[in-house]
Amino acid sequence: MRTSDFDYHLPPERIAQTPAEPRDASRMLALRRSPGADAGAGDGLAPGDIEHRHFRNLPDYLQPGDLMVFNRSRVIPARLHGVETRTGAAVEILLVRRKEPGIWQALGRPGRRLRVDTQVIVNPAAVNPVVNPAAATGGMILVHPDAVHVSIIGAGENGLRVVRISDEAALGEIGELPLPPYIRETPADPERYQTVYADAPGSVAAPTAGLHFTDEMLESIRKMGVDTASVTLHVGLDTFRPVHGEDIAGHKIHTEWYELPDDTAAAINRARRENRRIIAVGTTTVRTLEQAAQNAHRNSTTNIQPTAGDADLFILPGHQFRLVDAMLTNFHLPRSTLLMLVSAFAGRARILAAYQEAIAKEYRFYSFGDAMLII
Repeated sequence: MRTSDFDYHLPPERIAQTPAEPRDASRMLALRRSPGADAGAGDGLAPGDIEHRHFRNLPDYLQPGDLMVFNRSRVIPARLHGVETRTGAAVEILLVRRKEPGIWQALGRPGRRLRVDTQVIVNPAAVNPVVNPAAATGGMILVHPDAVHVSIIGAGENGLRVVRISDEAALGEIGELPLPPYIRETPADPERYQTVYADAPGSVAAPTAGLHFTDEMLESIRKMGVDTASVTLHVGLDTFRPVHGEDIAGHKIHTEWYELPDDTAAAINRARRENRRIIAVGTTTVRTLEQAAQNAHRNSTTNIQPTAGDADLFILPGHQFRLVDAMLTNFHLPRSTLLMLVSAFAGRARILAAYQEAIAKEYRFYSFGDAMLII
């Protein structure tokens, strides 16, 4: 497989800039899963394989006994604007993963200013710092003693930095929502970039398949007999990293922290014993469930254990899905690991054909875009 096998052209006007209102008013393309997709089947579409609906029609595709699994991760205010303390130059830091209290992996720009031992002031009061007369010759910028500092304490591959934040509790006041670069304006209500059930802070991008759900929708599907459970996977660096080069095998997927709790493990095992469907809401949930299934397979068991750790599973066509029977997702960027994941689930040619149909029907793409149900 080559990276270009997962490429397609998307007209810029198809990139959604604002979320649908209300949440469940977004459109939904329902795609029948390709038989043998686990083995990389590449068949295209046949009549009846696609239905064009709205998200509010989701219950039409569910049945009592289904187990629907959600990612409860919440987006943190991970984008920090500040000034470098020796020169007063403006810099931006994007936190991508918490390693321990106060210590984060981060990206920064301009990267040349963020060398190890650099200090950055990131509290709003320091936007126009007072510079002492010696600054031009290496002097320090005068700041308020309560200023929040980010210290660059290490450097890694692909432009990553390791940073220490002097007051991590202040992130809610000094940070901004890290919207994807293709979204040009922050929504009037920042909660529209959060799912209604998000309660575990840690992601630097929203698990966007869940953005379509309303509290009323969740109550409705539970009343019809659909069981629900949750996992946590904090979305990290790969959301911002395209696959470079043609050799997919050479792409290193970054780990993301996940947790599958006791009650969810019990619900999954019970559903499998009773031959009920497991429906994953979002590729992050798919990755979590399939990571847990891979762990069980390595231990020569089919019983899913509660666990927490690093997800490092790179799902490509040929992957054998052991837990996920259906998937709710959005439309993904070309040449991305997420497009490769949904291609593994439904068949590459089938997914690309469905994307072309969605473009022709003027669906809205990416984070604030419409939904795809693969069932």
